[in-house]
Amino acid sequence: MDAQEKLGSILDQLNTVMVGKADQVRDCVACLLAGGHLLIEDVPGVGKTTLAHALARTFGLQFSRVQFTADLMPSDLTGVSVYERGREAFVFHPGPVFAQLLLADEINRASPKTQSALLEAMEEKQVTVEGETRALPSPFFVIATQNPHDQLGTYALPESQLDRFLMRISLGYPDRAAERSLLAGSDRRDLVAQLPPLLTAAELMQLQQAVQRVHVAEPLLDYVQDLIAATRSGRWFLQGLSPRAGMAVVRVARSQALLAGRDYVAPDDVQAILPQCIAHRLVPVRDAGRGAVEQVRALIEAVPLA
Repeated sequence: MDAQEKLGSILDQLNTVMVGKADQVRDCVACLLAGGHLLIEDVPGVGKTTLAHALARTFGLQFSRVQFTADLMPSDLTGVSVYERGREAFVFHPGPVFAQLLLADEINRASPKTQSALLEAMEEKQVTVEGETRALPSPFFVIATQNPHDQLGTYALPESQLDRFLMRISLGYPDRAAERSLLAGSDRRDLVAQLPPLLTAAELMQLQQAVQRVHVAEPLLDYVQDLIAATRSGRWFLQGLSPRAGMAVVRVARSQALLAGRDYVAPDDVQAILPQCIAHRLVPVRDAGRGAVEQVRALIEAVPLA
């Protein structure tokens, strides 16, 4: 089975669970192929956790889930050393962060101290516990879910942590036909439990290498730079994008092109993923009258293709 057949099978399998959410499923797959972490933000009950479970099973990844709560401590994530009498020594017991895919469920219900415990893991693929640095499994992904900030008991994620997420998506409510399918069909948890893994870790790495080989032409890089410069103009946002955010856009655009069956990035690829890649990193100007995602879409309309 070639790369395109594998990718098609992955999308088809995920869409059997996430009915009517083909665009969001594609974004999630693009994010993981680009080697990035994913933030899913929406109201409770629309399938955020189900999607994370389905991604882990489909990609064949070792999975760990942590329910973030106000009393969750950093050591609950990273692990702790416990004295064992038989060995007459302290033995490190790894925490749930030592998995290939960590689901940080309702991440913004934990305190900022615990949220920040993920920073080193997400950026460096390692954690430092009691002065010793320990490598995390490879590949390593974080899929975090969060509730809207206006809900009770939530803490806003700091900008430094938001920037570690390659993409942020929102699922939204299903349309009427998709909701009828959910109401009449099997429990989503039962469906997820039956999903077979479609990739091995080695095959995932091969697909990630294929993403890196997707060609990005100079005119397209000019277009990405024009978009980045527009975010820094002060017209749209209080503060513009960093170079790291620009590199993130190119990475995900390459994944999007590969999913479309092309070996080169087109402007449509950039436009399709731009709101999901940069809106969570930006704060609209005070008189914008619209949210960051809508502001990014307006920016796309305003910045001409060369």
